[in-house]
Amino acid sequence: MIFLFVSPGVIISSDIVIKCKAAVLWGLKQPFSIEEVEVAPPKACEVRIKILATGICRTDEHAISGAMTTKFPVIVGHEATGVVESIGEGVTSVKPGDKVIPLFLPQCGKCSSCINPNGNLCVKADVTGKGVLSDGTTRFTCKGKPVYHFMNTSTFSEYTVVDESSVTKIDANAPPEKVCLIGCGFSTGYGAAMKTAKVTPGSTCAVFGLGGVGLSVIMGCKSAGASRIIGIDLNKSKFEKAKAVGATECISPKDYTKPISEVLSEMTDNSVGYTFEVVGRLETMIDALASCHLSYGTSVVVGAPPSSKMLTYDPMLLFTGRTWKGCVFGGWKSKDDVPKLVSDFLAKKFDLDQLITHVLHFKDINEGFELLSQGKSIRSVILM
Repeated sequence: MIFLFVSPGVIISSDIVIKCKAAVLWGLKQPFSIEEVEVAPPKACEVRIKILATGICRTDEHAISGAMTTKFPVIVGHEATGVVESIGEGVTSVKPGDKVIPLFLPQCGKCSSCINPNGNLCVKADVTGKGVLSDGTTRFTCKGKPVYHFMNTSTFSEYTVVDESSVTKIDANAPPEKVCLIGCGFSTGYGAAMKTAKVTPGSTCAVFGLGGVGLSVIMGCKSAGASRIIGIDLNKSKFEKAKAVGATECISPKDYTKPISEVLSEMTDNSVGYTFEVVGRLETMIDALASCHLSYGTSVVVGAPPSSKMLTYDPMLLFTGRTWKGCVFGGWKSKDDVPKLVSDFLAKKFDLDQLITHVLHFKDINEGFELLSQGKSIRSVILM
C-alpha cells in the first residue's frame, strides 16, 4: 500500500507514476538537459518526495567531470529540502506532508557504524556509485530508458524516491531555500570542526580551501571557541567572506616560496592545533597534515578525494604524534542530527545566509554550475 498526500488531513491510496521535470546528465562532461521524466511510486520502505529547493555542491560537479564514479544517464543533486508526497508500505518515520531533508548519508540504525556512537558511515551509503535503490532498481525513466540515482537522493528533480533510511523529518517552519544546505555542505564543514576534530576553546586552526564547506568549517571553529582561525586559499577573492564568517586572517600559498607548513609554524609560533583539508587534493591533504603541531595536532580530511588515486606520505608525520582523521558528513548521524541542526538554525545559533550567494530557478541550473566552476559562487540554491 502506498499513500499520497493531497491536502492537509486528506490521504488516499495511490500507485501513480508522476511525470515531472528533472535535470538529466546523459554522459560525462555534458551539460544538464531539462527533461520530462517518470518517477515511479515508492516501494516498501521507500518515500517519494517533492523537492522544494536544492543546493549546488562541488560533489555534484565531481560526477560531471568524472572525478567521482557515476553511472549514466543520471539525476544528480544531494543537498535539498522537500515535502513527503507519498510513502511505501512499512514506512513509519515520516508521513505525507512532512517537511524533510533527503540524506545522501543514510542511517539505517542497524549496521555496526550506526550502532556505534562514534560511527556514521552507514552500510547503505552509495559510496561506489551503484546508482540504484536497495532492491537494485531505479525509480526514474526518461525517453523509455532507466535513469540512475545519485548518492541515494537525486534532488535535481521535481520529485525523487529515497529509502526511508535516507530521509529525516525537520521543523515545518524551516525555510527550504536555506536549510537545504544542512543536507550536505554546511553540516559537513561545521561538523568537521565541532564533532570530528572537537576543536577546543582558545586553539589555533587552519582551514585549507575557502569554498562553502571550508567557510562552514570556519563557522564551526568559531562556535567551538577557537581564538585564531587561518583561512588558506589560492583565490584571494574568497578572503573577505572567510573573515566575515570568523577567520581571523587569510593567506595564499602563492605569496610564499617556502612550504605552507613552515609559513604557518612561523606565523603561530608552532601552535596550530587543528588543520582541515577542504579541497580534495592529495597534495593539500599532506600539506594540512604537516601543518598541524607534530606532537599533538589533529588534521581532518574533509574534501572528497579523487577516485582511484593513492596517497604517498612520510610516516614520520604520524609517528611523531599527529592525528589524521577523515570525516563524512561532518561525523553527524544523519537521521538523528539533521533535525537538531535545523532547530539550531531556527534558534539563530548559526547563519546560513552568509553561505548563499545566488538563488536560481531550476531552468538555470547550468548557470549555477558555471558560477561554481568560475569561483563566483559559494552556494547557489535552485528553487524548484
